[in-house]
Amino acid sequence: MRRGFAIILSALVLSACSAPVAGPPPEAAPSQSAPSRPAAPPLEAAASPSPSPTPSGLPRPGEVRRMKQDGFPVISSVPTERKVVFLTIDDGWEQDPGFARIIRERGIPITVFPTRDAVEAKGGQEAGEGWTYVGAGGWPYFKDLGVPIENHTLTHPDLRTLGLEAQKAEICGAAKVIGRHIGRAPELFRPPFGSWNSTTLTAAEKCGMRAMVLWTASVQTNARIAYQATDKQLHPGDILLLHFRPPLAKDFARLVRKVERRGFSFGDLGAYLDQLLPTTS
Repeated sequence: MRRGFAIILSALVLSACSAPVAGPPPEAAPSQSAPSRPAAPPLEAAASPSPSPTPSGLPRPGEVRRMKQDGFPVISSVPTERKVVFLTIDDGWEQDPGFARIIRERGIPITVFPTRDAVEAKGGQEAGEGWTYVGAGGWPYFKDLGVPIENHTLTHPDLRTLGLEAQKAEICGAAKVIGRHIGRAPELFRPPFGSWNSTTLTAAEKCGMRAMVLWTASVQTNARIAYQATDKQLHPGDILLLHFRPPLAKDFARLVRKVERRGFSFGDLGAYLDQLLPTTS
């Protein structure tokens, strides 16, 4: 089986485990990344890192084979030999217009997993010790990005500490909020901190999610990539995790250049998963 492709196919088997199912290493909390909020980068710093648009990122015919239906899908990478990676961005604390301009100018495909509490935070609200963010648009900012807005819960809890009904309240509640503000109900779910168990799979399915999406590497300050793979390299089909936190525009531009220098392009995660996931009845 190809490295990095993790699809947990049987929720029944998982439910038999007495210990919580371990996901990838937890997301780094904002308070662990920097002692204070740096000034937002000027728009000039968010200029397009390349004059030519990025291709649409759609899969080629036959590039991805449809997986068999056997429980609720858990995806941490996409099975492809093409040198393509997928960018996903979580939470929503930093709503920088410079970053939005990069996305619009380059047409770079990203998938966003926001939480309600981050998107709707008031100016000056703390998001972890030592980090204070100022929102710049709320839900309209995310709608105007023109990218898929998926599910990351309402309040970003550790779902393993919650029962089924509480997990459903977080996931179904977020789906309703996103549908109301964005005009499209989310189909993909990402658990906060990558923390989940078999109950999470049940809750996500009951809330109308098609799959749970994890990651194979996370992007830290200064576009440093923290790999889960032992060889510390990018691989075809990797899903990268970023966060809406400062300086997002600057770090994102650096990341794009770094990935492209290594010969990779950016894929449309939703389009690839449309080919990979079993069709829904």
